[in-house]
Amino acid sequence: MKMIVGLGNPGKEYEKTRHNIGFMALNYFPGNNFDQEKFNANYYKTKIDNEDVLFVKPLTYMNLSGEAVVKFANFYKIEPKDILIIHDDLDLPVGTLRLKYKSSSGGHNGIKSIIKELGTDEIPRLKIGISNDKQMLTRDYVLHKFSKEELEQIDKKMPLIKEIIENFIKYDIIECMSRYNNK
Repeated sequence: MKMIVGLGNPGKEYEKTRHNIGFMALNYFPGNNFDQEKFNANYYKTKIDNEDVLFVKPLTYMNLSGEAVVKFANFYKIEPKDILIIHDDLDLPVGTLRLKYKSSSGGHNGIKSIIKELGTDEIPRLKIGISNDKQMLTRDYVLHKFSKEELEQIDKKMPLIKEIIENFIKYDIIECMSRYNNK
């Protein structure tokens, strides 16, 4: 079984904000029927290429994302290597995609929480660039909405994000990194 986790904050006021790029990516994926709730997260379970897959959006707010992730991982007996976390990255230009494995949180509070709860940093991640505005406090910037132009850039990347998710389900993170990190 694989688990795909999109990070974000629940609530209308956070829609289309930079910190919610993980939710946005999961919303794009076909069959995104997040009508079930368990472990303080919205989720749905499906089968893709004969693999059981959980799509999860933690409702704990970013700083406590790990609480929901570890509960799903324990309940369904999913190893960290089979969990793909999709989240924002301040150090990448808007819409830039980067797959990572075995790395620190980079200061991202949602990732810090997940590493703490799972007890390892060996967690596959798809980082989506949101850029950075050094004129603003980071906490304000990540909760700031994307401009229309930035949303257009991100929308153009959604088919590639979908492809990366599909390939993560079929293969492992190392294979996906070799395929996509050079694009």
